[in-house]
Amino acid sequence: MQLASAVDPQMADLSNKLIYSAMVVYTLAMFAHMIEWTFGSRGAVAVRSKEQAGSLSETVAAAGRKAAKKVTVTVAGAGGGTTTLTRTAVAGEGATVVTSGRGAEEEDGPGAAGTNDKADLAGRIAVSLTVLALLLHGGGIVARGLSVSRWPWGNMYEFSCAFAFAMAGAYLVLLASRKKVRWLGLPVVVAVLLTLGIATTTLYTDSEQLVPALHSPWLAIHVSTAIFCGGAFYAAFIATLLYLGKDSFEKRVEAGLTTGPFGTSASIWRRLPAASTFDKLSYRINALVFPLWTFTIIAGAIWAEAAWGKYWEWDPKETWSFITWVAYACYLHARATAGWKGRKAAYLALAAFACWLFNYYGVNIFVTGKHSYAGI
Repeated sequence: MQLASAVDPQMADLSNKLIYSAMVVYTLAMFAHMIEWTFGSRGAVAVRSKEQAGSLSETVAAAGRKAAKKVTVTVAGAGGGTTTLTRTAVAGEGATVVTSGRGAEEEDGPGAAGTNDKADLAGRIAVSLTVLALLLHGGGIVARGLSVSRWPWGNMYEFSCAFAFAMAGAYLVLLASRKKVRWLGLPVVVAVLLTLGIATTTLYTDSEQLVPALHSPWLAIHVSTAIFCGGAFYAAFIATLLYLGKDSFEKRVEAGLTTGPFGTSASIWRRLPAASTFDKLSYRINALVFPLWTFTIIAGAIWAEAAWGKYWEWDPKETWSFITWVAYACYLHARATAGWKGRKAAYLALAAFACWLFNYYGVNIFVTGKHSYAGI
């Protein structure tokens, strides 16, 4: 029987091979999602836009043949949204009309594939590849744990692998629950690849036993909740970025601007959910995860008392965990009491996520403290 303190080199080598194999398959999934977005731009979005423009012209022309009156026309937008137009039609053929009013809140777009069959096929292939990559990824994490007979998140390399697994797994769970979030596939796969790339090139450490302070049941409790919170905060971060981009696009369309930084990517933005959808999604994720992040900090304090005799010593990791908590608390407080929505709230959410990101990478890599277990 193998001693608990021993390291199984074969399992450790298998873990590395599985992680690298998963990265290859994730890369293929990324390219499949890119093809999905590319072919999706050729879908019915542009065609539908032209048909609706022609329908609007016919409606206005018909109004022009009648006595002068106000005509209210509701038009389905290219991205699946609706726009209410109030037009003053002057009697007679070829009447000139004056448009007033403001577009109603847009509905969610059709998704990455639009209505293109080839794009839809590429998206399905991308999801299948992501599932395969996740299985390889999970096998690599399990093999890492078996190589030393412990939970496989005792250092930054192992935490990063588990963090990336949580991101991809959460995305696939949403798809399995029939949520229309395939548009999230490309940013998720890119983030997984970046996380694993940093883990294997910068954060990698050989499979080894834990330092004495980590020999505790709180390892599974505290670190696993931190992994889940990180994946959720990242999802909210992506939703916030997409909100800012979609909001800018909607404002330019509303102002009649078709050129500039959003002109060439109009088809992409129209296929995404509405800006209000992203705003609500980001808020709901952060609000749901904040209590778990609070529990993560409390669990860490209990573990610290068991390991070092004190609940709190203002170690750099503890300090930045608290700063991150305060940042997210300010964001949620502003949304709940000050009524902050839209861009102001989005900037607060980005600042809070920046604190979390520095707490993970910056503190562990550049600041020495009691939580420095990665050997970097």
